[in-house]
Amino acid sequence: MPDAVPDSVPPLPPGLTTRPLQKSDAHAVFVLMAAQEQEDIGEVAIEEADIVSDWAKPSHDLGARSVGVWDGDTLVAYAELMGADRADTSVLPSHRGRGIGTWLAHWLEDLGRSLGSPVIGMPVPQGSPGDRLLEALGFHVRWTSWVLKLPEGASIPERDLPAGYTVRTAEPGELRAAHDVLEDAFLEWSVRERESFEDFEAATTGRPGFEPWNIRVALDPDGAVVGVSLVLVSDNGSTGYVDRLAVRRDQRNRGLAQALLVDSFARAREHGTSTAELSTDSRTGALPLYERVGMVAESVWVNRGLELTTTTENAL
Repeated sequence: MPDAVPDSVPPLPPGLTTRPLQKSDAHAVFVLMAAQEQEDIGEVAIEEADIVSDWAKPSHDLGARSVGVWDGDTLVAYAELMGADRADTSVLPSHRGRGIGTWLAHWLEDLGRSLGSPVIGMPVPQGSPGDRLLEALGFHVRWTSWVLKLPEGASIPERDLPAGYTVRTAEPGELRAAHDVLEDAFLEWSVRERESFEDFEAATTGRPGFEPWNIRVALDPDGAVVGVSLVLVSDNGSTGYVDRLAVRRDQRNRGLAQALLVDSFARAREHGTSTAELSTDSRTGALPLYERVGMVAESVWVNRGLELTTTTENAL
Protein backbone atom coordinates (compact mmCIF):
# COMPACT_ATOMS: atom_id res chain seq x y z
CA MET A 1 0.00 0.00 0.00
CA PRO A 2 1.19 3.59 -0.51
CA ASP A 3 3.03 5.25 2.38
CA ALA A 4 0.43 8.02 2.39
CA VAL A 5 -3.31 7.68 1.95
CA PRO A 6 -4.26 8.85 -1.57
CA ASP A 7 -5.98 12.23 -1.90
CA SER A 8 -9.08 10.53 -3.35
CA VAL A 9 -9.89 8.95 0.04
CA PRO A 10 -12.19 11.10 2.22
CA PRO A 11 -10.59 12.08 5.53
CA LEU A 12 -11.22 10.09 8.70
CA PRO A 13 -12.86 11.76 11.72
CA PRO A 14 -10.39 13.73 13.89
CA GLY A 15 -8.61 11.79 16.60
CA LEU A 16 -8.38 8.47 14.77
CA THR A 17 -5.05 7.03 13.66
CA THR A 18 -4.13 4.38 11.10
CA ARG A 19 -1.33 1.89 10.52
CA PRO A 20 -0.83 -1.43 8.70
CA LEU A 21 -1.82 -4.47 10.72
CA GLN A 22 0.64 -6.91 12.25
CA LYS A 23 0.17 -10.59 13.10
CA SER A 24 0.03 -9.61 16.76
CA ASP A 25 -3.20 -7.70 15.96
CA ALA A 26 -5.15 -10.91 15.24
CA HIS A 27 -6.98 -10.84 18.58
CA ALA A 28 -7.94 -7.18 18.20
CA VAL A 29 -9.33 -7.90 14.72
CA PHE A 30 -11.28 -10.86 16.10
CA VAL A 31 -12.83 -8.72 18.86
CA LEU A 32 -13.77 -6.09 16.28
CA MET A 33 -15.31 -8.55 13.82
CA ALA A 34 -17.13 -10.41 16.60
CA ALA A 35 -18.77 -7.19 17.77
CA GLN A 36 -19.93 -6.39 14.25
CA GLU A 37 -21.32 -9.90 13.65
CA GLN A 38 -23.14 -9.90 16.97
CA GLU A 39 -24.77 -6.62 16.00
CA ASP A 40 -25.62 -7.63 12.42
CA ILE A 41 -26.58 -11.32 12.60
CA GLY A 42 -27.13 -11.91 16.31
CA GLU A 43 -24.25 -14.34 16.74
CA VAL A 44 -20.49 -14.57 16.36
CA ALA A 45 -19.36 -16.72 13.43
CA ILE A 46 -15.75 -15.57 13.11
CA GLU A 47 -13.01 -17.23 15.15
CA GLU A 48 -9.56 -15.93 15.92
CA ALA A 49 -8.13 -19.08 14.29
CA ASP A 50 -9.75 -18.02 11.00
CA ILE A 51 -7.73 -14.81 11.04
CA VAL A 52 -4.51 -16.46 12.19
CA SER A 53 -4.71 -19.13 9.46
CA ASP A 54 -5.38 -16.56 6.73
CA TRP A 55 -2.45 -14.47 7.87
CA ALA A 56 -0.19 -17.54 7.95
CA LYS A 57 -0.32 -17.87 4.15
CA PRO A 58 3.15 -17.14 2.72
CA SER A 59 1.63 -15.22 -0.21
CA HIS A 60 -0.20 -12.69 1.98
CA ASP A 61 1.74 -9.49 2.64
CA LEU A 62 -0.22 -8.26 5.65
CA GLY A 63 1.79 -5.08 6.07
CA ALA A 64 1.25 -3.97 2.48
CA ARG A 65 -2.38 -5.08 2.16
CA SER A 66 -4.05 -4.06 5.40
CA VAL A 67 -4.92 -1.02 7.46
CA GLY A 68 -6.22 -0.65 11.00
CA VAL A 69 -8.10 2.37 12.30
CA TRP A 70 -7.46 3.11 15.97
CA ASP A 71 -9.23 5.25 18.55
CA GLY A 72 -6.53 5.45 21.18
CA ASP A 73 -5.63 1.83 21.96
CA THR A 74 -8.86 0.40 20.52
CA LEU A 75 -9.06 -1.00 17.01
CA VAL A 76 -12.35 0.41 15.70
CA ALA A 77 -12.08 -0.58 12.02
CA TYR A 78 -9.89 -2.47 9.59
CA ALA A 79 -9.60 -3.53 5.96
CA GLU A 80 -7.41 -5.94 4.06
CA LEU A 81 -7.12 -7.29 0.53
CA MET A 82 -6.08 -10.91 -0.07
CA GLY A 83 -5.19 -12.11 -3.53
CA ALA A 84 -6.56 -10.13 -6.44
CA ASP A 85 -10.01 -9.31 -5.15
CA ARG A 86 -10.92 -10.71 -1.72
CA ALA A 87 -11.48 -7.83 0.68
CA ASP A 88 -12.55 -7.95 4.31
CA THR A 89 -13.62 -4.96 6.37
CA SER A 90 -15.21 -4.28 9.72
CA VAL A 91 -16.31 -1.22 11.69
CA LEU A 92 -17.10 -1.28 15.42
CA PRO A 93 -20.87 -0.69 15.75
CA SER A 94 -20.31 2.17 18.20
CA HIS A 95 -18.28 3.99 15.52
CA ARG A 96 -20.70 3.60 12.63
CA GLY A 97 -22.15 6.65 10.94
CA ARG A 98 -18.86 8.57 11.05
CA GLY A 99 -17.66 7.90 7.51
CA ILE A 100 -15.14 5.23 8.51
CA GLY A 101 -16.70 2.55 6.29
CA THR A 102 -16.62 4.92 3.33
CA TRP A 103 -12.96 5.68 4.03
CA LEU A 104 -12.15 1.94 4.11
CA ALA A 105 -13.99 1.33 0.82
CA HIS A 106 -12.03 4.09 -0.92
CA TRP A 107 -8.79 2.84 0.63
CA LEU A 108 -9.46 -0.65 -0.76
CA GLU A 109 -10.39 0.78 -4.16
CA ASP A 110 -7.11 2.68 -4.40
CA LEU A 111 -5.11 -0.29 -3.18
CA GLY A 112 -6.80 -2.59 -5.71
CA ARG A 113 -6.05 -0.17 -8.54
CA SER A 114 -2.41 0.13 -7.48
CA LEU A 115 -2.10 -3.68 -7.59
CA GLY A 116 -3.88 -3.99 -10.94
CA SER A 117 -6.88 -5.85 -9.54
CA PRO A 118 -9.82 -5.90 -11.98
CA VAL A 119 -12.36 -5.98 -9.15
CA ILE A 120 -12.58 -5.93 -5.36
CA GLY A 121 -15.34 -7.63 -3.45
CA MET A 122 -16.31 -8.44 0.10
CA PRO A 123 -18.96 -10.47 1.96
CA VAL A 124 -21.56 -8.67 4.10
CA PRO A 125 -24.75 -9.88 5.79
CA GLN A 126 -27.69 -9.20 3.48
CA GLY A 127 -29.52 -6.03 4.52
CA SER A 128 -26.89 -5.02 7.08
CA PRO A 129 -25.49 -1.48 7.41
CA GLY A 130 -22.40 -2.64 5.52
CA ASP A 131 -24.55 -4.03 2.71
CA ARG A 132 -26.47 -0.76 2.40
CA LEU A 133 -23.29 1.33 2.47
CA LEU A 134 -21.59 -0.70 -0.26
CA GLU A 135 -24.70 -0.53 -2.42
CA ALA A 136 -24.70 3.26 -2.05
CA LEU A 137 -21.02 3.33 -3.05
CA GLY A 138 -21.71 1.42 -6.28
CA PHE A 139 -20.76 -2.11 -5.22
CA HIS A 140 -23.01 -4.65 -6.98
CA VAL A 141 -24.00 -8.12 -5.76
CA ARG A 142 -21.71 -10.72 -7.31
CA TRP A 143 -23.18 -13.75 -5.55
CA THR A 144 -25.25 -14.80 -2.54
CA SER A 145 -24.04 -17.11 0.24
CA TRP A 146 -25.91 -19.09 2.87
CA VAL A 147 -24.69 -20.39 6.21
CA LEU A 148 -26.55 -23.67 6.77
CA LYS A 149 -26.95 -25.59 9.99
CA LEU A 150 -27.89 -29.17 10.75
CA PRO A 151 -30.43 -28.92 13.59
CA GLU A 152 -29.21 -30.22 16.93
CA GLY A 153 -29.84 -33.95 17.26
CA ALA A 154 -30.46 -34.40 13.54
CA SER A 155 -28.29 -36.54 11.29
CA ILE A 156 -27.70 -36.70 7.57
CA PRO A 157 -29.02 -39.87 5.94
CA GLU A 158 -26.14 -42.21 5.21
CA ARG A 159 -25.27 -43.00 1.62
CA ASP A 160 -23.52 -46.24 0.77
CA LEU A 161 -20.17 -45.82 -0.90
CA PRO A 162 -19.60 -47.47 -4.29
CA ALA A 163 -17.79 -50.80 -4.07
CA GLY A 164 -14.11 -50.37 -3.29
CA TYR A 165 -14.36 -46.72 -2.13
CA THR A 166 -13.39 -45.61 1.37
CA VAL A 167 -13.55 -42.43 3.47
CA ARG A 168 -10.92 -41.77 6.11
CA THR A 169 -8.40 -39.30 7.56
CA ALA A 170 -5.94 -38.01 4.97
CA GLU A 171 -2.39 -39.27 5.33
CA PRO A 172 0.44 -36.68 5.18
CA GLY A 173 1.46 -37.85 1.72
CA GLU A 174 -2.07 -37.23 0.40
CA LEU A 175 -2.24 -33.51 1.21
CA ARG A 176 -1.11 -32.37 -2.25
CA ALA A 177 -3.69 -34.60 -3.90
CA ALA A 178 -6.36 -33.28 -1.53
CA HIS A 179 -5.37 -29.73 -2.40
CA ASP A 180 -5.60 -30.49 -6.11
CA VAL A 181 -9.12 -31.94 -5.77
CA LEU A 182 -10.28 -28.88 -3.82
CA GLU A 183 -8.73 -26.33 -6.17
CA ASP A 184 -9.81 -28.08 -9.37
CA ALA A 185 -13.40 -28.17 -8.11
CA PHE A 186 -13.55 -24.64 -6.73
CA LEU A 187 -11.95 -23.13 -9.82
CA GLU A 188 -14.77 -24.53 -11.96
CA TRP A 189 -16.89 -21.59 -10.75
CA SER A 190 -14.57 -19.28 -8.80
CA VAL A 191 -12.71 -16.64 -10.82
CA ARG A 192 -9.38 -16.27 -9.03
CA GLU A 193 -5.79 -17.38 -9.15
CA ARG A 194 -5.04 -20.96 -8.15
CA GLU A 195 -4.13 -21.22 -4.48
CA SER A 196 -0.61 -22.50 -3.95
CA PHE A 197 -0.06 -25.69 -1.99
CA GLU A 198 2.09 -23.71 0.43
CA ASP A 199 -0.82 -21.37 1.23
CA PHE A 200 -3.17 -24.32 1.62
CA GLU A 201 -0.81 -26.14 3.95
CA ALA A 202 -0.15 -23.04 6.08
CA ALA A 203 -3.87 -22.27 6.46
CA THR A 204 -4.89 -25.85 7.30
CA THR A 205 -2.20 -27.81 9.12
CA GLY A 206 -0.90 -24.49 10.50
CA ARG A 207 -4.30 -23.44 11.83
CA PRO A 208 -4.45 -23.19 15.65
CA GLY A 209 -6.05 -26.36 17.00
CA PHE A 210 -5.57 -28.36 13.80
CA GLU A 211 -5.66 -32.15 14.16
CA PRO A 212 -4.99 -34.65 11.34
CA TRP A 213 -8.58 -35.97 11.41
CA ASN A 214 -9.80 -32.54 10.23
CA ILE A 215 -8.93 -33.49 6.62
CA ARG A 216 -11.23 -36.26 5.37
CA VAL A 217 -10.67 -37.93 2.00
CA ALA A 218 -12.65 -40.25 -0.23
CA LEU A 219 -10.48 -42.80 -2.08
CA ASP A 220 -11.35 -44.75 -5.20
CA PRO A 221 -10.54 -48.49 -5.52
CA ASP A 222 -7.03 -47.59 -6.73
CA GLY A 223 -6.37 -45.47 -3.62
CA ALA A 224 -6.53 -42.12 -5.43
CA VAL A 225 -7.99 -39.12 -3.60
CA VAL A 226 -11.25 -38.25 -5.37
CA GLY A 227 -13.09 -36.31 -2.66
CA VAL A 228 -12.11 -34.05 0.23
CA SER A 229 -13.80 -32.49 3.24
CA LEU A 230 -12.07 -30.06 5.58
CA VAL A 231 -13.97 -30.16 8.87
CA LEU A 232 -13.22 -27.90 11.84
CA VAL A 233 -14.46 -27.69 15.42
CA SER A 234 -15.51 -24.31 16.81
CA ASP A 235 -13.50 -22.72 19.61
CA ASN A 236 -16.23 -23.50 22.14
CA GLY A 237 -16.39 -27.11 20.94
CA SER A 238 -20.11 -27.07 20.12
CA THR A 239 -20.10 -26.94 16.32
CA GLY A 240 -18.52 -28.98 13.56
CA TYR A 241 -17.98 -26.82 10.49
CA VAL A 242 -17.25 -28.12 7.00
CA ASP A 243 -14.98 -25.41 5.63
CA ARG A 244 -14.51 -26.95 2.18
CA LEU A 245 -16.04 -29.94 0.42
CA ALA A 246 -15.27 -31.14 -3.10
CA VAL A 247 -15.47 -34.22 -5.30
CA ARG A 248 -13.48 -34.70 -8.48
CA ARG A 249 -15.61 -33.96 -11.55
CA ASP A 250 -15.45 -37.48 -13.00
CA GLN A 251 -16.46 -39.02 -9.66
CA ARG A 252 -19.65 -37.06 -9.00
CA ASN A 253 -23.21 -38.38 -8.70
CA ARG A 254 -21.99 -41.46 -6.82
CA GLY A 255 -22.92 -40.28 -3.33
CA LEU A 256 -19.37 -39.31 -2.35
CA ALA A 257 -20.26 -35.77 -1.24
CA GLN A 258 -23.04 -37.02 1.01
CA ALA A 259 -20.80 -39.77 2.39
CA LEU A 260 -18.12 -37.19 3.18
CA LEU A 261 -20.70 -34.99 4.93
CA VAL A 262 -21.94 -37.90 7.05
CA ASP A 263 -18.37 -38.83 7.94
CA SER A 264 -17.31 -35.23 8.69
CA PHE A 265 -20.20 -34.48 11.01
CA ALA A 266 -19.89 -37.89 12.70
CA ARG A 267 -16.19 -37.36 13.39
CA ALA A 268 -16.91 -33.86 14.70
CA ARG A 269 -19.62 -35.29 16.97
CA GLU A 270 -17.09 -37.82 18.29
CA HIS A 271 -15.03 -34.78 19.32
CA GLY A 272 -17.87 -33.29 21.34
CA THR A 273 -19.87 -31.16 18.91
CA SER A 274 -23.67 -31.03 19.02
CA THR A 275 -24.43 -29.07 15.83
CA ALA A 276 -22.96 -28.87 12.35
CA GLU A 277 -22.63 -26.05 9.83
CA LEU A 278 -21.29 -25.22 6.39
CA SER A 279 -21.67 -22.44 3.86
CA THR A 280 -22.32 -22.44 0.13
CA ASP A 281 -23.01 -19.79 -2.45
CA SER A 282 -25.07 -19.28 -5.57
CA ARG A 283 -22.14 -20.01 -7.90
CA THR A 284 -21.95 -23.67 -6.83
CA GLY A 285 -25.56 -24.72 -7.27
CA ALA A 286 -25.15 -26.92 -4.17
CA LEU A 287 -27.83 -25.34 -1.95
CA PRO A 288 -30.56 -27.87 -2.89
CA LEU A 289 -28.20 -30.75 -2.01
CA TYR A 290 -27.71 -29.48 1.53
CA GLU A 291 -31.38 -28.68 1.98
CA ARG A 292 -32.33 -32.20 0.87
CA VAL A 293 -30.21 -33.72 3.64
CA GLY A 294 -31.94 -31.59 6.29
CA MET A 295 -29.72 -28.51 6.61
CA VAL A 296 -31.44 -25.13 7.04
CA ALA A 297 -30.22 -21.61 6.23
CA GLU A 298 -29.26 -19.62 9.33
CA SER A 299 -28.02 -16.43 7.66
CA VAL A 300 -27.71 -14.95 4.18
CA TRP A 301 -24.70 -13.00 2.96
CA VAL A 302 -23.97 -11.20 -0.29
CA ASN A 303 -20.61 -10.61 -1.88
CA ARG A 304 -20.59 -7.07 -3.25
CA GLY A 305 -17.96 -6.11 -5.79
CA LEU A 306 -16.70 -3.01 -7.52
CA GLU A 307 -15.16 -3.13 -10.98
CA LEU A 308 -11.90 -1.18 -11.09
CA THR A 309 -10.54 0.83 -13.97
CA THR A 310 -6.77 0.51 -13.84
CA THR A 311 -4.99 3.63 -15.06
CA THR A 312 -2.30 3.34 -17.71
CA GLU A 313 0.26 4.62 -15.23
CA ASN A 314 -0.58 1.89 -12.70
CA ALA A 315 -0.65 -0.79 -15.36
CA LEU A 316 2.92 -0.11 -16.48
